[in-house]
Amino acid sequence: MENPYRQSGAPLHRRAQEIRKKICVMNSAAKSGHTGGDMSEADILAALYFHVLRYEVKADRSVKWQDEFILSKGHGVGGLYSCFSELGWLEASELRSYLQDDSRLPGHPVRQKLPGWVTVNTGALGHGLPIAAGLAMAKQRHAARTETPTGRVFVLTGDGELEEGSNWEAAMAAAHFELANLVVIVDRNRLQLADFTHNIMDFDPLDEKFHAFGFEVHGVNGNNVDAIWKLIESLDYENRKPKVVIAHTIKGRGVSFMENVPAWHHKFPDEEQLKQALEELDHA
Repeated sequence: MENPYRQSGAPLHRRAQEIRKKICVMNSAAKSGHTGGDMSEADILAALYFHVLRYEVKADRSVKWQDEFILSKGHGVGGLYSCFSELGWLEASELRSYLQDDSRLPGHPVRQKLPGWVTVNTGALGHGLPIAAGLAMAKQRHAARTETPTGRVFVLTGDGELEEGSNWEAAMAAAHFELANLVVIVDRNRLQLADFTHNIMDFDPLDEKFHAFGFEVHGVNGNNVDAIWKLIESLDYENRKPKVVIAHTIKGRGVSFMENVPAWHHKFPDEEQLKQALEELDHA
């Protein structure tokens, strides 16, 4: 099974920009959302869904997955919904129901709302990596029993989220059980709810911490779609080591007045800001 798009270069960059535009429109309409983190993860989501992840979409928009993706930073679900819309799975009009009563698009991913597209419910931070480790182990064992290719599990965490101890318990287990098919991607935008991460809980050197826990460690420009997929495709999935990709990103990426501004962790563009944001994204 392969990715149905395998896009790269300018078309893939354009996908990420369209995802960002949808984020801005959706959050502006909802008058809520975690715009900054949605924007920083857009290139990562575009690289995964339009190049890396192996899946097959059926006529009814149901999906058969060989690889799995878990959004551990569940508050970044606006980016995921916008990616689903760019894939054609969600109508653009439905994005305007974000955060409304009875919507399929609540403020965190819920698999019962979007069955087959969302792997697991996330929201309380620190849960995604432990679940991903268990899923990676299950895929390894299933592949060994059935002599079929091993599916990979990708999990996107926030850097502030790594303050949760459950992540490091899962990291120990992932290395102990040699989960080479597990890829942790850290959205390293260096900002969290109220301030820069180093002012709240400084966990540098992050690469050395993951290395000490037994991970194969890589860094990448997390706002460069081609750099992301090229790195992921270069990884050795047979070397018995779980992987971490520290994706260096900019919170609010793509819109000048949002970038690296802590307030945009949980802020939405007003009418004038939306107009400026869309113009900037159109010309980038």
